[in-house]
Amino acid sequence: MTMQRLTSSSTGLLVGAIVFMTGYAWAILHAETQTEVISLFAAAVIAALAVRLLRLLNPLRDAAAVAPKLIGVGCVAGVLALLIAFHDAHFALLLLSTVLLYSVVGLGLNIQFGYCGIVNFAGAAFFGIGSYTAAVLSTHSALPHLLILVIGGLMAALIGSLLILPVLRTRGHYAALVTIAFGILFKNFLEVNDTLGGPQGLKIPGMKILGWVFSDNIEIGSFEISFYANFVLLSLALCVVSFVLVRRLERSWIGLSMDMVRTDEVAAAVFGVQIARWKIIAFTVGNFLAGLAGALYGMMTGYVAPNNFTFADSLILVSILILGGIGNPWGILPAAAIVLILPEKLQFIQEYRFFLYALLVIFILLFRPDGLLPRAVRVYFPGRVKP
Repeated sequence: MTMQRLTSSSTGLLVGAIVFMTGYAWAILHAETQTEVISLFAAAVIAALAVRLLRLLNPLRDAAAVAPKLIGVGCVAGVLALLIAFHDAHFALLLLSTVLLYSVVGLGLNIQFGYCGIVNFAGAAFFGIGSYTAAVLSTHSALPHLLILVIGGLMAALIGSLLILPVLRTRGHYAALVTIAFGILFKNFLEVNDTLGGPQGLKIPGMKILGWVFSDNIEIGSFEISFYANFVLLSLALCVVSFVLVRRLERSWIGLSMDMVRTDEVAAAVFGVQIARWKIIAFTVGNFLAGLAGALYGMMTGYVAPNNFTFADSLILVSILILGGIGNPWGILPAAAIVLILPEKLQFIQEYRFFLYALLVIFILLFRPDGLLPRAVRVYFPGRVKP
């Protein structure tokens, strides 16, 4: 009876939190005037303080432990609700799809950095490899676009498998410098390569899967839906599959081995853990997810250029991972929403919006140094971790 009462209260608490966050996301995407945006940010600060003063954070964490699947179902339902609410708003759906795709890249970086301890500052470069692969193949081949998405991920994984060789020979900030150098070289390579469009970039033909043209608006009688709804649904499916993959990997013996590598390479090697193998697997899988998301992003925007994949974009991806909580995939989606939506809604203060955004990130990391949703201590019994 006590467990049943606990489960019922936990479910109610989680449902309430999910409904509140979905409603707040709708309000943020709907806000246009300065007064609305400022009021909503003030409301977020007040709500955060209220949660802290009322000590609701621990009950929410306990509720998530009791009903973890409800969080995933609630997030999917929330995205679908936002899709319905903004069915004819092109920019809102574009922003929503971008958040989902950046979350997929964040999940890939989470495997590398959060699980295996590999710092990758070239996330935007692998994202760009997927986009350029999609641009070239969709323009010069008759391959199905769904297959092109997969090839974009494979191409990023293949090039990443070559970059992992110098990364394996270095550690810490030296390994990070290798990835930084690769990201800078990738952008310069695109700018001087006329075959890939040079600084002007490449145009990507409209996406088509099984005869369904993604670049056309959906008309149901007199009811019209933005064509970006197609990309939101596909991005959501990709995000869900990526999240399930990352969580399964974390709970498996593979995730346990990666945790050992991240914690102490010397001790892991003493116990027979093959350090190079798990670093290669983590780097390859993470880059595959980044390339897959990049291919879909390129087809969604219809255009790719070198300036879309700079070192600054890689820093944005890393900041999403750190802000959400390194090693915890649950924190990536809200962190991506904050990092991408906040600067867009603060455009009325022009360039000062980046200053305000940086201050917000600094304050969050000061009061939550482990991120919005820190990863719990691993409990390997029997093969599971706390959410």
